[in-house]
Amino acid sequence: MTQESKEEATSGGISGERLRSFIKRIEKLEEDKAAVGEDLKEVYAEAKGVGFDTKIIRQIVRLRKIELEKRRETEELLELYKAAIGMEE
Repeated sequence: MTQESKEEATSGGISGERLRSFIKRIEKLEEDKAAVGEDLKEVYAEAKGVGFDTKIIRQIVRLRKIELEKRRETEELLELYKAAIGMEE
């Protein structure tokens, strides 16, 4: 038995079985991503249902991903820019 027949015949140097494996893994991850997206929608809807502002929750989630020092720097620049255009509080 040759190496080619053990795996699967290759076409142009590409193993069809290996490519199929990657495609199946990607498809599964896409399904998982869609399911997580639906779960997130449900949680935001639940939060909104009890009176929370989901836009603000989304901002907080985004901010929590940013390193504290970088977040402080960004907030300082935002305040500086707002002051420069007359949006001082």
